[in-house]
Amino acid sequence: MERITAESQAHEAPAPVGRTRRRLPRRLAALTGLLLLCALPARPVGAAPLHEVRPDTGPPLYVSDYGNDRVVALDTDGGDQTTVSLDGLVRPTGLAWDRAGSLYASDTGNNRVVRLPPGGSGQSTVPTDGLSRPLGLAVDAAGSLYVADSFNDRVVKVRPDGGGQTTVPTTGLLHPWGLALESDGDLYISDFVNDRVVKVPGDGSGQSTVPTTGLSQPTGLALSATGDLYVSDSGNDRVVKIAAGTGAQTTVPTTGLSNPLGLALDHRGNLYVADGFNNRVLRLRPADGAQTTVNSTGLNTPTGLAFPPRGNRPPGRIPQTGPAR
Repeated sequence: MERITAESQAHEAPAPVGRTRRRLPRRLAALTGLLLLCALPARPVGAAPLHEVRPDTGPPLYVSDYGNDRVVALDTDGGDQTTVSLDGLVRPTGLAWDRAGSLYASDTGNNRVVRLPPGGSGQSTVPTDGLSRPLGLAVDAAGSLYVADSFNDRVVKVRPDGGGQTTVPTTGLLHPWGLALESDGDLYISDFVNDRVVKVPGDGSGQSTVPTTGLSQPTGLALSATGDLYVSDSGNDRVVKIAAGTGAQTTVPTTGLSNPLGLALDHRGNLYVADGFNNRVLRLRPADGAQTTVNSTGLNTPTGLAFPPRGNRPPGRIPQTGPAR
């Protein structure tokens, strides 16, 4: 797998006339990057049975293990890793949970999103129309699913009642990647090729660009309980934080990141980073700035991260074997 760069080249149909000369090579770079991702050699991995849990353990972290065509659950307190029983995945990326405890995964190589219900069996394909390389996912309080339909330069919303798919009103997106939802319905989108993050208010009042400095190919997004926005600034090998209220941007202290992708926050406020090209997941503790690598086995380009909702105990809970943090 190669880094996505502005110097990458690919053959593709000409872009629409209205797009600037600057955007064309960057769009080609982005498309080339995903095509290279899809060309990674597959390595089938069988599903393992999932375990029961003791009451004092935190929820496992679910990780889309892109290069191994699987989703795994990691015990963030040092226990075992398990493989989630999802069949037929090809290059999974985005992950999201609904409040009922269903897990959604972007099956990027198959241009679909799959759903695993709380019982852990009965996988289904979410009814969608015309997805092309879906990436980031988010679920709102009503259970509607949002999908970053990357090669179609749009975000779509799928109603939970089977009422159909609609396109979220946006302007000028080029290869949207990460999604994050506020409790009030405001949607954040990382606009990968345009080096920005945009906000689409839940009340439909119009898209705006989040004020940032120096972003390059943003990917994963995460929102804290207090409204701070975290952004994987993949082209700069860093994660940045946009403070709620002030909008001040700071760089999260990390060491050795290489193409950070998905982000997730646990109930303690720890930030987890899918360190894609290093084949690992990092935990960053805000209390003391400590960086540790979450115990895992054989990850190949971890991409999406998601914790199940608090108070919900889906299949995949893992016994605690390490010290609590």
